[in-house]
Amino acid sequence: MIIVNFKTYESAIGENAVALAKIHEVVAKETGAEIAVAVNALDLEKVATAVKIPVFAQHVDAAGFGSFTGSIPPALVKKMGAAGTLLNHSEKRLDEKLAECVTAAKAAGLKVVVCAEDDTEAEKIAAELQPDFVAVEPPELIGGEVSVTNANPEIVENSVKKVGATPLLVGAGVKNSEDVKIALKLGAKGVLLASGVTKAENPTDVLRDLASGLLDN
Repeated sequence: MIIVNFKTYESAIGENAVALAKIHEVVAKETGAEIAVAVNALDLEKVATAVKIPVFAQHVDAAGFGSFTGSIPPALVKKMGAAGTLLNHSEKRLDEKLAECVTAAKAAGLKVVVCAEDDTEAEKIAAELQPDFVAVEPPELIGGEVSVTNANPEIVENSVKKVGATPLLVGAGVKNSEDVKIALKLGAKGVLLASGVTKAENPTDVLRDLASGLLDN
């Protein structure tokens, strides 16, 4: 699985988010690769309406309908067409609120991807919260030029062992098919990335390359 986090890059918000999501859909269809996108809350409904690939929220709160000013209720995200949500990204850490956010997201019927900074945190998340996926992303490598699969393959191997039956995604510095191939060989089930696609001059070519790494294993 490939999940691309659009963050709030100018190239991936507003109408650009819709256009970029459609590129993901085209590549998913032509390659057969499982590709999903994670978009900001303001773009969620229009992106989910525009494409048939899974669309994830970048975050949800443990909030319902009612007096929750400024919150993002999981049930609303689901109603807007989201298939799931990311939680606990290094740019949106939840700490003591994580467990209740996971519970709320699950109750709304969302797939839950919880991010972890290392294998120790990944083990704790998998055992205690049982999300659909754990995504290991060493924060010091996020947005960098060196993939975690090259910089620290041990953290991937250790995380695979520690999360047990929970599928593991790998993030931080992932850019190309070779990074994907290494991640899968180390036992991961896919990758989570952002700038490698959202800031690419030709995201179609990048996605095709990433998909080939996913499918060649």
